[in-house]
Amino acid sequence: MRFTQVGLAAVLMACGAAAVHAQERYPSRPIEFIVPWGPGGGADQVARKSAQLMEKDLKASLPVINVPGATGQTGLNKMLTAPADGYTISVMTGDTFGLLTDPNTKWSLDQITPAAIMIKQPSAFFTSADNLKTWADVEREGKTRPLKVAITGFGSPDDMHVNYFAKKGIKLVSVPFAKPAERYTAILGGHADILYEQVGDVKSFLQSNKMRPVIIFADKRFPAFKDVPAGKELGHDIVINQFRAVMMRAGTDPKRVKVISDALAKAAATKDYKDYLADQYADANSFVPAARARAFLEKELQSMRKFAIKK
Repeated sequence: MRFTQVGLAAVLMACGAAAVHAQERYPSRPIEFIVPWGPGGGADQVARKSAQLMEKDLKASLPVINVPGATGQTGLNKMLTAPADGYTISVMTGDTFGLLTDPNTKWSLDQITPAAIMIKQPSAFFTSADNLKTWADVEREGKTRPLKVAITGFGSPDDMHVNYFAKKGIKLVSVPFAKPAERYTAILGGHADILYEQVGDVKSFLQSNKMRPVIIFADKRFPAFKDVPAGKELGHDIVINQFRAVMMRAGTDPKRVKVISDALAKAAATKDYKDYLADQYADANSFVPAARARAFLEKELQSMRKFAIKK
């Protein structure tokens, strides 16, 4: 009887240890990967590429869920209201991040934990109309009539660029579109005069000559578009490059954050991902690991505050 009790206790202890081990394994089920924008845009692309590469390492699926609206805040709120257990992660774009320049924004940097910065790209103004072939054309036309600029949302870096030039006497007006396809269709269909977007996100339109960049917001000319002036050379010091990061809710177990961070680092180091960056006209050194990601974000926020409209 005594041996039976001892044996039973040993079995129960072993089962308990196995249960604890099972609870500690992460991930043990699918991780929701939220994209706070519609399908087809840059945020969607980086999420799907990252998820594809991470699944091999994590041995778990990462279904991508598009939750557009409110300049990315609808999708962000979905992550912030989910349990801080590491099973909900989200893309954060510079568009949404720029909303932190508004003191009335209802979320803060303290509520999110960056797992990595995955891509950094130059932004530009694009046109499709024959009468706006160059930046000089835009400047001339914008002094005689309002020009509509298709953007992601008010308060975003897109909006900051529009307001920057409006203050300089060029009559640019922001027109927000939550879905990337709607922004692109807006200038192709004549519903807007200019598009603010990242160069890589509209590559197919550039290659088919349906769009053209007229000014690229960078310190120097972009190698692929040597005939297009950089903003800095024309005296415009507004350079807010787009970035896309992977975020987790603050309060998530640091060990789980590290699992995601390490998986993202491995994904970013693959030839597949490096080829993706090159295809997107992105910075080859885009990746910023979790250890340096918060410092990167704080620096970006400081830069954005220089150009945000004071309320």
